[in-house]
Amino acid sequence: MFGKLKKKLGFSALSTTFFELPAPASGDVVALDDVPDPTFRDGVLGSGAAIAPSQGRIVSPIDGIADIVFPTGHAVSLRGDNGMKVLIHIGLDTVNRKGDGFRLHVQSGQRVTVGTLLIEFDCERLLADGYDVITPVIICNSEDYTSIHASVQHVTEGAPFLQIQK
Repeated sequence: MFGKLKKKLGFSALSTTFFELPAPASGDVVALDDVPDPTFRDGVLGSGAAIAPSQGRIVSPIDGIADIVFPTGHAVSLRGDNGMKVLIHIGLDTVNRKGDGFRLHVQSGQRVTVGTLLIEFDCERLLADGYDVITPVIICNSEDYTSIHASVQHVTEGAPFLQIQK
């Protein structure tokens, strides 16, 4: 009824988009506040949650591009078709492994879809060598969203994990 007037005055209808991001791994969900690394704990890179993985595989939670695939295999940054930027960082200080124990299945610039296998890693070996395998999943452009929070305490790969509102 007042659509033309709203448009003339510069008002637009408020729209809220809500969706759930699938989990890139199976395991227990951990709040970023409980991740023992200040870069993740303090939200320096953005909001999200972490997964204490129960197996050594990471899949894509979005359709898009594998934007940055770290040659060490410890992390991948994805750019979604929907504009979302997701960083998945396997473990803490695992960059120091220089790729040992990680196997990449994608390369930078490669198209991925939900469920595409990105990285396999030797979870037991990393733990035996004293590494924490907690895996932060960060929405790097979290300022574009009004709410990002974990929806479960335990998750299976591909199941709803983060509730995101725009």
